[in-house]
Amino acid sequence: MTQKAKNGDTVSVHYKGSLGDGSVFDSSEGQDPIEFTIGENQVIEGFENAIIGMAPGDKKRESIAPGEGYGEREDDMVFRVPKASLQQGAEFTVGDMVRVTLPDGQTAPMQIVSTDDSSLTLDANHPLAGKTLTFELELVSIK
Repeated sequence: MTQKAKNGDTVSVHYKGSLGDGSVFDSSEGQDPIEFTIGENQVIEGFENAIIGMAPGDKKRESIAPGEGYGEREDDMVFRVPKASLQQGAEFTVGDMVRVTLPDGQTAPMQIVSTDDSSLTLDANHPLAGKTLTFELELVSIK
């Protein structure tokens, strides 16, 4: 009887993730497969759910909606900050990712979406938020 992946199993998976326009945003091609334990939230929910029930050697293509991926985009996570409050002399370019220290002392990655003479507009949404993701998956092994 062939073993099938289930909650609690540690699995190794090769994958290629793409968007609706066919552009690839991540892939394990040319690298070792990723390894994670199903049920421990180490990867997005839809990726985990797609692996459940697969046997080593199985391949599939899975479409993952934002709710099981990186969530919907939230407009209230886009905001302006005055350049005067930032590190003096730093260069800021639209598209760059920056780490911002939050009031509780933790840091969060944010993308610069626009800039003017006095401020930056930052987006704290995950870059893949609001997008349907397509994964080509191959279950390599179950431990």
